[in-house]
Amino acid sequence: MTPDTVIKLAEQSIYMIILISAPMLLIALAVGLIVSIFQAMTQIQEQTLAFIPKILAVFLSLVIFGPWMLTLLLDFTRDLFQQLPQLIG
Repeated sequence: MTPDTVIKLAEQSIYMIILISAPMLLIALAVGLIVSIFQAMTQIQEQTLAFIPKILAVFLSLVIFGPWMLTLLLDFTRDLFQQLPQLIG
């Protein structure tokens, strides 16, 4: 296995991680921003108030985007296993 192959696999893996985690992170960011604006408007400074909506939003995004994320991960793994004989030899 050449260094170029290792770098290519690492690049594909990092891209897949970013692609799979992006929906959850973006939704958590949006919910956190909305809760922060709500807290600033009402002057409620409870620090634990932001956690429950974020947890619920991330869970909901897992339910919605879960099948898509699983399909991406399975396709990536299947391609990796199919390329394994070429990568080793």
